[in-house]
Amino acid sequence: MRRCYKRHAVRHYGCIDTPTFSGLGLRDELLAALAELGYEEPTPIQLEAIPHLIAGRDLLGNAATGTGKTAAFALPLLHAMEGVGTGRAPRALVLVPTRELAMQVSEAMHRYGRGLGARVLPVYGGQPIYRQVKALERGVDVVVATPGRARDHIARGTLTLDDVTCVVLDEADEMLDMGFAEDIGAILDAIPAPRQTVLFSATMPPRIRAIAQNHLTDPVRVQIDAEPAAEGEAPKVRQEAYVVQRAYKPAALVRLLDAEEPAAAIVFCRTRVEVEQLVETLNGRGHQAEALHGGMTQEQRDRVMGRLRSGAADLLIATDVAARGLDVDQLTHVINFDVPSAPAQYVHRIGRVGRAGREGVAITLAEPREHRMLRNIERVIGRRVPQQALPTVADVRARRLDVTTATLREDILEGDIDSFRVVVESLADEFDVMDIAAAAVKLAHQASRGSDDHEDIPEVRMREDRARPDRDSARGRGPGGAPRRANRAGPGHPPPEGMARIFVGAGRIAGVRPQDLVGAIANEAKIPGKQIGAIQIADRFSLVDVPASDADRVIAALRAGSLKGRKVTVRRDAKAQR
Repeated sequence: MRRCYKRHAVRHYGCIDTPTFSGLGLRDELLAALAELGYEEPTPIQLEAIPHLIAGRDLLGNAATGTGKTAAFALPLLHAMEGVGTGRAPRALVLVPTRELAMQVSEAMHRYGRGLGARVLPVYGGQPIYRQVKALERGVDVVVATPGRARDHIARGTLTLDDVTCVVLDEADEMLDMGFAEDIGAILDAIPAPRQTVLFSATMPPRIRAIAQNHLTDPVRVQIDAEPAAEGEAPKVRQEAYVVQRAYKPAALVRLLDAEEPAAAIVFCRTRVEVEQLVETLNGRGHQAEALHGGMTQEQRDRVMGRLRSGAADLLIATDVAARGLDVDQLTHVINFDVPSAPAQYVHRIGRVGRAGREGVAITLAEPREHRMLRNIERVIGRRVPQQALPTVADVRARRLDVTTATLREDILEGDIDSFRVVVESLADEFDVMDIAAAAVKLAHQASRGSDDHEDIPEVRMREDRARPDRDSARGRGPGGAPRRANRAGPGHPPPEGMARIFVGAGRIAGVRPQDLVGAIANEAKIPGKQIGAIQIADRFSLVDVPASDADRVIAALRAGSLKGRKVTVRRDAKAQR
C-alpha cells in the first residue's frame, strides 16, 4: 500500500510506502512497547523528527499541541541511551512548563522505555522536595522537570547535569509566557557541550527563535502545519464566535452550555475574580463548575482535577496560567469567555480539544469592540472563525426536551422499570394514562441539569459588520440578485406554480444566511441565482423555493456537498407537497 503524505518541513518525502515505526530504525525494545500500546504508524511530526534525532542532530520543531510531540522526542532519546538503569546521574533532561505536563511526559516515557528498564523521574513544584532528592540519589536516566524546580535542585547540588547528553524543551513558548526565560537560559548554560538540544513549540515568536540561535547548533527545522479539512469535510475542532455585550456574557454562556451539553468543558477567563464569579453563577444555574486559578494551593488543584476526571464536575473555569499543561481525555469544549489577547494563546487553548482524531468545539464570546483581535487570530490560524447567532430560548428548551426524550428512551430500552408500573396502575383508575406519562416526563425534565429560565440577550454584531453592511443584504437580495422573500416561504404558503420547496437541515443556529443557500445552489447545481425563489431561515432548518424541474438536481448537489462546512439533510419539504 502506498500513501501520499503532505509534508510541511525542510525535507519533502513525497509519496512513500505506508510509514511504520520499524522503518525508522528504532530499537526492538521500543518497537515492542509501541506495539503493546497499540501504536500503528507514526504521526507526521514523529516521521519527520525521529530520523534526525536518531542521527544526533539538534532540532527546532514547530507543531501544535496533540500532534504526538512526546513520542517524537522520547523515542529517539531512549533509543540512543546506553547503560540504561545503571548510572546515578541523568543522561537526559526534559523541561516542560507545568506539573501536569511533567507527569504526562514522564508516564509516556516510562511506558516507552519499560523494556529497556529506563528510570524516568518527574520533578516539579508542589511536591515535597525531599522525595525528589531521594529519588535522584537512587539514580535516574531521564529527568522531566519544570524549569523552576530543576534550578532549585541544581542550586542544591541534588541534580547534576554533567552526564546529560540530550536536553529537550517541550512547549517552549508556554515556558517563556510563564516567565521561565531566565531559568531556561541558566539551565542550558549549565549543560556541557557537546550535547543534543531539541526545542518544540506550538508557535514560533522571536523569543523562541532567539533561544534556538543561542543554544542550538545547526538545527534541523521541522514544521507540521494542521492539515486542512478536505472539501466538504468539517474540521475536527468546530470553531465559532458569538458577539455579546459585556453585561450579557454570563447569560450567553449559560445558554450555550444548556444548548451544547458538553461532556466536559474548560472556560477560560482573564482574572481569578472573574473565575470565582462565573463559578458561582454557573453553579446557581444547575451546572457543576469548579474553579482553577493561581491563588489555589497544589492540593486544591489536584482535588479539582480529580473531580473533573471522575465526572463529578463537568465544567472547569480557569485562568490560562492555572490551566497550562492540562490534558483531559473527555474534554469536548473549550470556551473563551473573552477573546484571547494573543493569537498564540488561542492556539494553545483550542489545542486541548480535537486530539487524536476526536472531535471538539472551540467557542469564543466576543464583544463588538473586539473584532480586530478576532480578525488577528483568524490571520494567524489561517481560517475564519464564523460568527454565529446565539441559540434562542426556544432552541434551548427544545434541546433540553430532546435530552429528556433520549434519557427516557434509554430507560425504556434497558427495561428496568417494572417496579414503577405499580405507581402507574394505581393512578390509572383516577387519571388518563397520557396525563400520567406527561407528568412523569415533566418531573424528569425538571430534574435534568439546566434551566428554562433564560434572560433575554440583545442581538449585536461586530462593529465592522455594522459599519460596512453587505450591499446585497441591504437591498434584500442575495448573490445574482435573488430576492429574499423570507416571510412568504413558510409552510403556510405553498410554493408558486412551477416551483418546488426544498428542506435544508441547517438554519440560523448554524450561521446559515440567504446568500449561503443561494451560493451553494448556484455553484453546486449550476442554477442561476435569479431562478431561486423565496427563502425562509428558521433556527434549525431552512426552506428554499427552486424550479420544480431542477428540484432533484438541487437535492442531489446539496447532499453531495456541504453547507457552512457541514453535511446537512436535504429533501423535498413534505408540507409543501400538493
